[in-house]
Parts: sequence; C-alpha cells; structure tokens
Amino acid sequence: MSIRRTLQIDEIVLHLPPPTEMNIQWIGQEDAVRQILAAWMVVEEKDLPLNPRIVGRPGMGKTTCAYAAASRLGKPVYLFQATMDTRPEDLIVTPVLGPQQEIRYMASSIVAAAVNGGVCILDEGNRMSEKAWASLAPLLDHRRYLESMVTGIKIPAHAGFRFVTTMNEDASTFDLPEYIHSRLQPQIYLDFPQEDEERAILKQNVPFADDEILGYVLAFLTRAHEADQRYSVRDGINIARFAMKLVLREGASSEAAFQTALRLILGEEAFPYASI
Repeated sequence: MSIRRTLQIDEIVLHLPPPTEMNIQWIGQEDAVRQILAAWMVVEEKDLPLNPRIVGRPGMGKTTCAYAAASRLGKPVYLFQATMDTRPEDLIVTPVLGPQQEIRYMASSIVAAAVNGGVCILDEGNRMSEKAWASLAPLLDHRRYLESMVTGIKIPAHAGFRFVTTMNEDASTFDLPEYIHSRLQPQIYLDFPQEDEERAILKQNVPFADDEILGYVLAFLTRAHEADQRYSVRDGINIARFAMKLVLREGASSEAAFQTALRLILGEEAFPYASI
C-alpha cells in the first residue's frame, strides 16, 4: 500500500507524518479485538464504519488492544496522544517555519490516517476538551472530512479510514457531551485480565524474569484485583522488570528485590496486597 507523505489541496501542500510502528502483541480478551473489527466493518455501499471507544482503568492495555485490531486489517496505523492542552489546530494542520523560512503546513497523524485510508488511534481521548473534539465531529459522522481553519481547506477521508479512541476511567478527564459520545460507538470495556493471561503478558514483556519474581507479582496483582484496587498488569511489568534488575545487578534475593521494587514503584500503600 502506497503511503502519501504530502498532499496538495488547491494551493496548499500538507506534509504528513509517517505511520506509528509498535512491536507489540495482544494477549487475552480476544472478544474486545473482535468487537473493534466488527465496528469497523462496512456491510454495504451506504453503510459507514463505526468509531469505537475503548474504556477502562489506566494500564489495562487499551492502546495495545486498539493497535492489535488495527494491525489485523493490514492498514497503516497512526497514533495521536491527546492531552488537556490539545487544541483544535493540533488535531488537523499546524503552520511552522521551514528551513528556508517559508511556511510549511504540518498535518497531524489524524489527517495522515484519514487521507491514507489508515487507522487512527486517538489515545486518552477524554483528556481532550469539547472544543478540540468539535473539530473532529465532521470526520466521525456521514460527512467524513476535516476542515482546517488555518489553511481554509476541507480534507476528505479515504473510504478505508478507520478511527478508535481510548478513554481512561479516572478523575483527570473531561465529561464529553452527548453529540461527541454518539459519534464514538460502540463502547468496548476492558477489565483486568485473567491470571493466566497476566502471567503470559508478564512473560512476554519481562522474558528474563524468574518464576519466583513472577509468582510474587502475580500474587500481588490477584489480591489487588480482588480488593478492586487500581493496580494493573502494567504496574506488574514495571515491578518485575525492576526487581530482576536488582537481582542481577546487586545480587538481592527475589523476595527482597520484589519488596524494594514494589515500594519504589507503587509506594507503601501497595504492601497490604503483597502475599509475603
């Protein structure tokens, strides 16, 4: 598939970023991937793909899940990280000074996905304000275009374009209005993986971890999940990785290394869930 790096509309030349390359593998919760792929299907000529949102606590693997689904389509994947400071123009086109002091129009990864028929993953979308989301509204309904106020052009989306956003369940997010949520359907919820899935995820991400360290981490995660605590497998990966570094560099015992890693990564408040 040919990927454009520039696009000319009228007299305006847009410079497009490259796709995002991630060396990751999704483990477990296969239903979520199937649901994303079903949402992206086009059944007939008048049908349109849906724009799912993946919701869950931080560290559930929402971005990994979205990337895994996108990769199965064989399309280029573009990642845009939303923040509370994201402005409408950040989502579409930003003018910058080129090497010869000329104005160059740099398109966002969302625009690149749209014109190349790729997949856009808008990460942590509910950290973004309504004003920023409003600039994407025409892209996410039957109109399927973006409008740049900076350049005065409309940018139509390729028929193959697909969109997904991830959203964290925490307090540091905006409440989005109904007209935005109605464009971000269906909602796909990710919960904590099963214990065997967490073990496989830990082994994949920390292949040098020994079984004793993995046992401590898995026991901690299991107890934390049962208590409905926020600690995720991402925390477990960081604990296992740091603990093994302490074992290999300082000769610490597995138990001591795990305790040190738990304290320095999650703090003393995590210790009630450690089964040591």
